[in-house]
Amino acid sequence: MNHIALEVDDLDEALEFWGSIFSDLELRSRSGSMAFIDMGDQFLALAAGRTQPPDKERHFGLVVDDKEAMRARLKELGIRTFGRGLDFQDPWGNLIQVVDYRDVQFTKTDEVLRAMDLEGLKKSDRALEELRAKGIDS
Repeated sequence: MNHIALEVDDLDEALEFWGSIFSDLELRSRSGSMAFIDMGDQFLALAAGRTQPPDKERHFGLVVDDKEAMRARLKELGIRTFGRGLDFQDPWGNLIQVVDYRDVQFTKTDEVLRAMDLEGLKKSDRALEELRAKGIDS
């Protein structure tokens, strides 16, 4: 995937919300009712004008390099988490599931890990097993 687009009521509030969670958030561009932000090597599009109500199933998984640091940051900000992992909702009801990079099947190239200062980040045994089962040796 290239990016995820989230509907929000107010772009300035959404940029402030995401900026409070990720200190390294970078505004890529903004035009009309859209704002585009880089978060590490991921990309998020924010669209002003909520047209759908929140629901309990529609969500996206946000991969972070340190899930426990993310948990602590959300707690510090007073953002309620729930679910079996680390789920939270933004002020507009968008559901986000936080996933640790160590536990997902995809891998970053050595160049990306180096550029993000994450060279020591290793996969969990379970993720390595899943990768091997797909014929991907990391």
